[in-house]
Amino acid sequence: MADNWLWMTAGDLGRAIGAGKINPVELTEAYLDAIADHQFANRIYTRTTPRRARSMAMASAGRAKLGNRIGLLDGVPLSWKDLFDAAGAPTEAGSALLKGRTPARDAQVLTTATAQGLVCLGKTHMSELAFSGLGLNPVTATPPNVNDPKAVPGGSSSGAAASVAFGLAPAAIGSDTGGSVRIPAAWNDLVGLKTTSGRISLCGVVPLCERFDTVGPIARSVEDCALLLAALEGGKTADLTGASLAGTRLLLLETVALDDIRDAPAKGFDQAITRLSAKGAKIERLKIPEVTEALALAGPLFTAEAYGIWSKTIEANPTKMFPRILDRFRIGGTITAADYVAGWRRLEELRALWLKRTAGYDAVILPTASILPPDANRLMTDDTYYVTENLLALRNTRIANLFGLCALTLPTGQPSCGISFMAAPGQEERLLRLGSAAERALG
Repeated sequence: MADNWLWMTAGDLGRAIGAGKINPVELTEAYLDAIADHQFANRIYTRTTPRRARSMAMASAGRAKLGNRIGLLDGVPLSWKDLFDAAGAPTEAGSALLKGRTPARDAQVLTTATAQGLVCLGKTHMSELAFSGLGLNPVTATPPNVNDPKAVPGGSSSGAAASVAFGLAPAAIGSDTGGSVRIPAAWNDLVGLKTTSGRISLCGVVPLCERFDTVGPIARSVEDCALLLAALEGGKTADLTGASLAGTRLLLLETVALDDIRDAPAKGFDQAITRLSAKGAKIERLKIPEVTEALALAGPLFTAEAYGIWSKTIEANPTKMFPRILDRFRIGGTITAADYVAGWRRLEELRALWLKRTAGYDAVILPTASILPPDANRLMTDDTYYVTENLLALRNTRIANLFGLCALTLPTGQPSCGISFMAAPGQEERLLRLGSAAERALG
């Protein structure tokens, strides 16, 4: 029976705990045992936190016995990306620059999740300082891809997605600055939610670009993402009952998002559109020129802020970094303050134009990624391949970050191919409701 638990959704595990069918302590032990026995465990988890997990599970079991459960996810285990501070556990953000960094207190979001009864299994590997969408990290570890062991898993929340895909956590918490929740979710056939910037606290989260950084869940279902969003901020779960695609208006973004798309992602996206339409969604196509201009601002804005945050740490020990990530950070040092300020002023104008053009639509849809997960060994040996695939990996997801949107990726049924739904800032509950209906349509 314990083996079956490893593949259940977080919501179903919570219901089974509530019905007395699963004991949170036994559930936690099942996951800790699975991690200890798994061939890829050291490539997925930086470390587990068994003492903490067992203590939290015992407290949850006590509440369940007394009928005092905090909520549906009380007693459900999670994995956490290794940029969320956990008191007494090294938090190194995938970088040798931060080796041995051990915070004294939890990140605010971990504190909130703990107060909701969620059990912390441990910390997962990630791209170095979260600055790559590929998930390739020769400095610490590159987690496996569930569909192709030779391919990268997507990043930067690489271990987070792998922990769920390989049955080593029912759900995971990651971060998304340019696509770092959605790419690994899509490439491992999972659901991923990018939240609106500022919605979930970043206190105690190792930063990359604070004006773009967001916290979000990776899970097996839209319901799990809705439950986790509520747990991460201590709020009310979105009501997904009765969600339907009938009468919804979806805008298919034609600007840039469909350019250079490979065969498999194109096939998955086209099949998804057909299924959504069959369930009553009205899909319209539109070019939005502001997308091209916004994407041109991504390089200066992301790299300038990232280098501004990390330059002193990096330049004190640059040889400790993967050279390609080091080079990407250093580009930020070439951006002038005037260009950075002008870029942000223009981006705010573009955001307002986007909202006007997309008003009246329930969501904007596009392929989550235009490529399949690249080959890990080739990325290490072929510079041109690395540059091309790295840029294409995050191109589509970055649109939501640039325009300040919330976004949800769902599997299409084509391996490692996702479809994304983007909605206006702060509209997560409405987006999740739409996503629930789309999930049923996509099968």
